Amino acid sequence: MGDARIKRTAGRAVFLLFSGLLSCLLAACDQDTGNSFSPATPAVARTRLTALVWAPDWPQEMHRIADEFHREHPDITVDVQFMIGNSVEENLKPKIATRNLPDLVSVNPNAYSAELADQGILADVGDTAAWNNMLELLKPDWTSRHAKRYGISGGVAATLVYYNKEMFRQAGIATLPANFEEFLAACAALRKAGFTPMVWTGAFPNTLANGPFSFGFANNIVTRHPADWKARIADGSLDLKTGAAVDIFAKIKLIADKGYLQRDYMNTSYDEGIHLFTEGRAAMAFEGTWSAGALMHGKDFSTGVFMPPWNAPGETIVPVIGSETGFAVCETRNKKAALQFLEFIYGKGFTIQQNKRQNIAPLKLVPGKSASDPQIIDYVQRASQAPVTAGPYYSYLPTNTIALLHPLLQDVLFGKKTPRQAALALNASIRHEARTENK
Repeated sequence: MGDARIKRTAGRAVFLLFSGLLSCLLAACDQDTGNSFSPATPAVARTRLTALVWAPDWPQEMHRIADEFHREHPDITVDVQFMIGNSVEENLKPKIATRNLPDLVSVNPNAYSAELADQGILADVGDTAAWNNMLELLKPDWTSRHAKRYGISGGVAATLVYYNKEMFRQAGIATLPANFEEFLAACAALRKAGFTPMVWTGAFPNTLANGPFSFGFANNIVTRHPADWKARIADGSLDLKTGAAVDIFAKIKLIADKGYLQRDYMNTSYDEGIHLFTEGRAAMAFEGTWSAGALMHGKDFSTGVFMPPWNAPGETIVPVIGSETGFAVCETRNKKAALQFLEFIYGKGFTIQQNKRQNIAPLKLVPGKSASDPQIIDYVQRASQAPVTAGPYYSYLPTNTIALLHPLLQDVLFGKKTPRQAALALNASIRHEARTENK
């Protein structure tokens, strides 16, 4: 009986000890949750957007826009990825081929992007506030053949010559050049005064294509077919086996051969080219309005602008003006959130990039207070009023021809191809793309 009593007492002690431990555990759980019987808080649904962006001169601002958007929409994060290389299209093609689509993407206003919209790859953004706020003159650039409104422009794009007013004064240039012969004379005067006349970015041929090529095409080709030059590119009937087409490349080569460019210009990158001008190491930069935020604020000198005089004496300059690279939304499962991000880019987030770039806004009403230069505004107004204008090369050349043009320009400057060979190659590419497209 004594042994049995001892066993019962020991068992009861173990039971009480276990019960006490269990009570402590339950109490701890109550302290963690506040109420052990309250229902579990549902997890917040999160969306992760991918944005593939062309922003060679404003990557930090794009990150800031994404961060500000996330703060306003905590359930949506944006993975910003930047395009590399020389064109938007070369970044898009592998994504399209593998159906590895980003949710928001930079696109150009050209036939390639329009076709992506008509194929159902790019979403129609025509019901957004951003589309309704875009300048009416830009909307046709962003409308496909089947009336899909596939993107919002990044700005009004124009290429022009930025120049160092003090260097021009010291070189005795009192009147800005009004044709190509006068431009060469100005370059000669600048070099004689001890200055490098112009900076080119041979390692980033995109700038050469936007600048001297686009102006050469405008003043040599568009001026001869002002009514239907785009239609001729589309159907392959534009003849570039001509002296006028050869002259586009010949002018580019001539400026280099005369020694009017900086040393090692074929290895100069986009950022380096801007730095050379703003540091006062070259008198001119052939650049776009999208770089005005940097180029209009040189170190210890005043910057002016003029229309690139790529015209012959006695002929009117045909300016280059159109839409900048913009943004589109892809048809993905995150389309709704991507449209929200697009609206934010052109709404509350717009001033972040605008105050950095100081380009010409593509919007009727610009949100917030943003910076812009009156000389750039005046230039764009004058260019847009010209009787004949042409767009930047990326807005009218077929996508495969864009990819061909960049190395063509470098080959001409390296002496690997003559201007005539380059013109023939360009002609063959445009005709081939037209045959392929129209099959």
